[in-house]
Amino acid sequence: MAQHQAHSHDSHDEHESHGSLKEYIVGFVLSLILTAIPLIFVLNDIVEGTAANVVLLVTAVLQFVVQLFFFMHLKEEKKPRWNFMALILGIAVVIIIVLGSIWIMGNNEVVK
Repeated sequence: MAQHQAHSHDSHDEHESHGSLKEYIVGFVLSLILTAIPLIFVLNDIVEGTAANVVLLVTAVLQFVVQLFFFMHLKEEKKPRWNFMALILGIAVVIIIVLGSIWIMGNNEVVK
């Protein structure tokens, strides 16, 4: 029983390396900015067409990077295999969301 408690305590120490409040606030503020940029650009007709798509794509990729480093703690993981698996999962989710959004936008017909 004492060995089990010591083992669970050791494994708990490995997981204590989470982000600080400052890192979470920085990540949150960056996320807000990266959300506001395309919203402001598109709603105020600052960019249209291909330029709007480029702004959306660039800010989406930057948003993905912010999420990985500030909230998923990708840089702090001690086991590289888990880093790689988290990255693959994140990329798969982004690809599904982006392709699904493009498909929806391309097939969005106004019903009269």
